[in-house]
Amino acid sequence: MADERNIYGYNPSLPAAIIFIILFGASTAYHGYQLTKARCWYFIPFVIGGILQIIGYICRAASHDNYYGIPLYAMQTTFILIAPPLYAASVYMILGRTVTYLHAENLSMVSVRWMTKFFVTGDVISFLMQCAGGGLMSTGSSMHDIGSNVTIGGLIVQLIFFGGFVVVTSVFHFRISRHPTSKSQADRDLTRGQGFKQRNWVTILIGLYLVSFLILVRSVFRLVEYIEGYGGYIMTHEVFMYVFDAVLMWAAMAVMNVYHPAEILGNGKGGNGSGYEETIQL
Repeated sequence: MADERNIYGYNPSLPAAIIFIILFGASTAYHGYQLTKARCWYFIPFVIGGILQIIGYICRAASHDNYYGIPLYAMQTTFILIAPPLYAASVYMILGRTVTYLHAENLSMVSVRWMTKFFVTGDVISFLMQCAGGGLMSTGSSMHDIGSNVTIGGLIVQLIFFGGFVVVTSVFHFRISRHPTSKSQADRDLTRGQGFKQRNWVTILIGLYLVSFLILVRSVFRLVEYIEGYGGYIMTHEVFMYVFDAVLMWAAMAVMNVYHPAEILGNGKGGNGSGYEETIQL
């Protein structure tokens, strides 16, 4: 007979939680190093998202055999839920800085002046809704359905804005490929022949595409999970959360470790990434 006190519907896996504490910890630590060396402060939300993931999985580890503890459940639910919108905030800022870096403002669907403000505003709305939803779901059964609906709304907002962001990025990529600026052409010529070590504005966009895809898949999963409802098959089987959230979000962090935009954009204020590359090689 199932334990009626069990909030999760299962006993959270201690080994799985420890593995992702280590994985998120390593990636976040390296992001912190990359951020401070390049002084790319637009990556602060991304690093905070990594820290929240670590705390969330620490709470899951502490919930092993303590699956009736509401505070731990509330913390892991909320922190793991709201980390991806923080990733998205940095991703939105990267595109605007890339457009400016390439002197290609006329090729962007959305004015650079408003691009970051527009997408980050949507991200903040999504973030706040998911925070509120996660909090309400953790207060008790009477508020769980309301919290779930608020979370669903936040995820829908995130999907809408992120979908729009992918469209804007793709159109910009298409336009600058057909009508390169002198800066974009020089950037590619400078790195030609470097193979997989090549880093230029194209690799920045590749990183954005990969991270956007991973966040979109994760958000669709979460949306289906919450629509199915508390006590549903997905929510009561831990493996889905790890496969479609933990793995995907760690992969998103790892992609940004490899394709870090500061290698090209530097601090994002018009400098280049040469100083960053030198510090990484030390």
